Amino acid sequence: MIPKRLFLFLTFLAAIQYLQAQTWLLPADTLNKSRFYTCVAGGAATYAAFSVGLYNTWYKDYELVGFHTFNDGGEWMQMDKAGHFLTTFTETRLLYSGARWTGMKPRASAWTAFAVANFLQGTLETMDGFSSKWGFSWWDAGFNLMGSGLFTAQQLAWDEQRILVKASSTYRPHYSNEPLISLDGNVQTSVLSRADDLYGYSLAESFLKDYNALTVWASVNVRSFAAEDSKWPAWLNVAVGYGAENLFGGFANDWEDDNGAKFSLDTDLYPRYRQFYLSPDIDLSRLPVRSRFVKALLGIANFIKIPAPALEVNTLGKVKLHALFW
Repeated sequence: MIPKRLFLFLTFLAAIQYLQAQTWLLPADTLNKSRFYTCVAGGAATYAAFSVGLYNTWYKDYELVGFHTFNDGGEWMQMDKAGHFLTTFTETRLLYSGARWTGMKPRASAWTAFAVANFLQGTLETMDGFSSKWGFSWWDAGFNLMGSGLFTAQQLAWDEQRILVKASSTYRPHYSNEPLISLDGNVQTSVLSRADDLYGYSLAESFLKDYNALTVWASVNVRSFAAEDSKWPAWLNVAVGYGAENLFGGFANDWEDDNGAKFSLDTDLYPRYRQFYLSPDIDLSRLPVRSRFVKALLGIANFIKIPAPALEVNTLGKVKLHALFW
């Protein structure tokens, strides 16, 4: 399932809070009740407002039914699950920074961020569970836990993030506008129209929603695992990425439009396959920058994988070298 706009917006709000905390207000040495209750009140108000907005945007046009589950583990070649992993890791990272700003101790901040991130995502999954259009996904819940758990485990074990979860996304892959005829021969569409319906048109929609464009990365800081006298640059990471191609349906490239016309793509022309990448990356938080304002901006942007050369190995049996992959 494509992640809902609510939680992407909440992540943005958390980023703004992080920016304010790091730029204009230093984290408190001890719990600052004023800051703490300000965060609680602001967070509660935002949660209430956007829960209502989420319902009106995504769910009100579909019938509410009894709570039920939906097994979507095989959909989209797990690209949506990688998106959940990325989203909750990023939410937990930003929420941790906000909690530390209030003066909460590191351990308490880590567990608070973990709990709040999963509460936010749990709201989404619960709403899915009562909607006839979707259903509660144990797969989504599991990847939410893994994303938030990765951040929390590293923070508790090392007091730093040695493995970051990042994203990169090509802008609007080329989709064919050649006529595509329905199985009954009566309706015409195209792969481009199908992509528009699934993934939208804009740059922002492409970055957030297009599974054919998205790559999710685990960016490993080599220096943090090396010996103390290592000459490896502290900011230089090695990233492994996962992507997929030719996804125009959840389980297969077959679909039905709003009028009941059925379409199916030729599997030889549009084979669904997985992509695995190896590429250098930069941990922006480890760059030797003095300005707190710049450091805050780099901290927010640290969920984005930098463009760099990349080696691709895919399940079609091909190996590709990309001079500059984004």
